[in-house]
Amino acid sequence: MSELHLLSTQQLITGLQDKQFSSAELTEHYIKRINALDSKINSFITNTSETARAQAQAADEMRAQGDKRPLLGVPMAHKDIFCTQGVLTTCGSKMLHNFVSPYDATIVSNIDKAGMISLGKLNMDEFAMGSDNESSYYGAVHNPWNLNHVPGGSSGGSAAAVAAGFVPVATGSDTGGSIRQPASFCGLTGIKPTYGRVSRFGMIAYASSLDQAGSMGRSAKDCAYLLQPMIGHDPRDATSIKYDMPDYVQDLNDAEAAAGDKPFAGLRIGVAKEYFSKGLDAEVETTIRAALKKYEELGATIVEVNITDPDITLATYYMLAPAEASSNLSRFDGVRFGYRCENPTDLIDLYTRSRSEGFGPEVQRRILTGTYALSAGYFDAYYTKAQKIRRLIVKDFEDAFANCDVIASPTAPTAAYKLAEDLDPATMYLGDVYTIGVNLAGLPALSQPVGLTSEGLPVGLQLIGQYWQESKLLATAHLFQQHTDHHLQHSTIAKETV
Repeated sequence: MSELHLLSTQQLITGLQDKQFSSAELTEHYIKRINALDSKINSFITNTSETARAQAQAADEMRAQGDKRPLLGVPMAHKDIFCTQGVLTTCGSKMLHNFVSPYDATIVSNIDKAGMISLGKLNMDEFAMGSDNESSYYGAVHNPWNLNHVPGGSSGGSAAAVAAGFVPVATGSDTGGSIRQPASFCGLTGIKPTYGRVSRFGMIAYASSLDQAGSMGRSAKDCAYLLQPMIGHDPRDATSIKYDMPDYVQDLNDAEAAAGDKPFAGLRIGVAKEYFSKGLDAEVETTIRAALKKYEELGATIVEVNITDPDITLATYYMLAPAEASSNLSRFDGVRFGYRCENPTDLIDLYTRSRSEGFGPEVQRRILTGTYALSAGYFDAYYTKAQKIRRLIVKDFEDAFANCDVIASPTAPTAAYKLAEDLDPATMYLGDVYTIGVNLAGLPALSQPVGLTSEGLPVGLQLIGQYWQESKLLATAHLFQQHTDHHLQHSTIAKETV
């Protein structure tokens, strides 16, 4: 029982079905670990252990009465960007330090209907703006592989909680790599689905045309289990798209059953030289190329494709995302909810001080950048031009997929860097250089672990798929994981028993 947290989601489901342990025992195991070890990680903003205990007890009773939902009684946790009824929902910001949501986000209610047990709300970069989880009002999150390093961002709390063995799976959101980059830094698998696949209702907006929720776990199958209840059309979200509903777990099982000695025979993996450009750490590149070699050994064919220069993609993203953030965050004015400054002298003082005191430096930087881009004198020169370039980025992906089935690249140019390195904003933004094009195009993509650096830090390989091809991405990673053990490696904190 002391190593329950090392089991996969599939093993947890089997254990609950076979009565090897109860949901109450499983939940208590995770709560005990969180209480004993999260002081080292700081992955949780809000711990909902008492509610979780009640949910687990109810799950055991329902299972005893014949309830066959596979995820019934399996613990998880939510990134604190998703509104959760009756629970503090802060988005990692002082601005929402006292906001208790009166309703559930769609994915929260969907996961609840699947019978999963929520252990709490997870730390994140403020309003999802950051790549290291150091901008949170609630303090930096530490990487469970090395406590002196960052876990990545903005879903750093989600990645750290899974990697530390506090939950088997967690939700995240991805606007420019915020699931994939922390998955890479923490040795996990994380998937961002096609834009419109998962409802954004109740997800606090950063950049509405880029934001998408997804799942994080140690393996592709873990991600598939959590992603399944998250998907589906939602009339409350105007960007939610009606499309065929796949069964991700069954698709993985079918792919595994059909696989022979060469499971990737016929699979064309596109590799773009643009994704092996300046700034890529030599050790990361070596690890990525070794993983691609393994794919070849298992039957895949590597083909060269061309993608938009990452420098152009980066500039486009950091014009459009702040512009949307400027619009979305204008609602936080100190009047209706959230943080309000003390003793304002007039309305202007109320607005100015509430926003200056409530938002951190990175959020303020992006709001100001976006406001400038949207201003009357510069709208056409910056915002409109960036939107035109965005369409060209989409076209480059379409052309690339004419010659391949999936595209592979490093997830991030480096492994996790040290906490408090005081990187200038431009350097930090370069950490997203391989992930942001996917969001601009609305494509699905995942990161999977493919090795460790000489310092023992994880390295992730990114797989990009065509629209609605999450099953292909998950199956590709899953079959790779049947022939490798990178996803079975555990962090320093995960190895600790309590």
